[in-house]
Amino acid sequence: MKKEITYYKNKSIFITATNTDVGKTYAAEKFLRFFANKGFKVGYFKPFETGVETSPLDGTKMLDITKELNPLFNANINDVVPYQFKLPAAPYVAKGNTVIDLELIKEKKKYLESLCDILIIEGAGGLMVPIEENLLVIDLIKELDCETILITPSKLGCINDTLLSCEALKSRDIDFEFYINLYQDKDSFNEVSLPFLISKFKNLNYLDDLV
Repeated sequence: MKKEITYYKNKSIFITATNTDVGKTYAAEKFLRFFANKGFKVGYFKPFETGVETSPLDGTKMLDITKELNPLFNANINDVVPYQFKLPAAPYVAKGNTVIDLELIKEKKKYLESLCDILIIEGAGGLMVPIEENLLVIDLIKELDCETILITPSKLGCINDTLLSCEALKSRDIDFEFYINLYQDKDSFNEVSLPFLISKFKNLNYLDDLV
């Protein structure tokens, strides 16, 4: 049974995941389109993008989509993706000698919030990915004071990944919901993973139900 979609009270929603390649960008687009379809002016923010050769591919794609959905979102790619690094690694590694300025990220967030009703913020990797030695993605969520969407996979092992991520968020008193991205091991999900998830959480959210 699917839960009813929550209408969020917070201006910003942080999209995170149990790990990399779980579908954060896909989820961000789904939420942008969902809220736009409900009449909200939407915005997008990706503080870090790694693996950037000439321009941030994900950030550019998402900025184009956002401007299509909200023509008043007058931001450029450096506003939307303030930190761009070539090495495809955790920001802490990819940044080299660059010092991540948390206050700059907060200022960018505040500016982008002024251009929209709901700002979708996309994280990097999973919750425990390091940004600075003493700053993880999960810490950034707390610093930015966002409601949070955790994206979990459908693949074998998703039970463990989901439970660990939920415990981490609860330990920092971060309000969140989780959505399952049915993209891997789809044919076996109902048999292998769904029985426990239903038993544990009763109602589940699926990204593909966002319309």
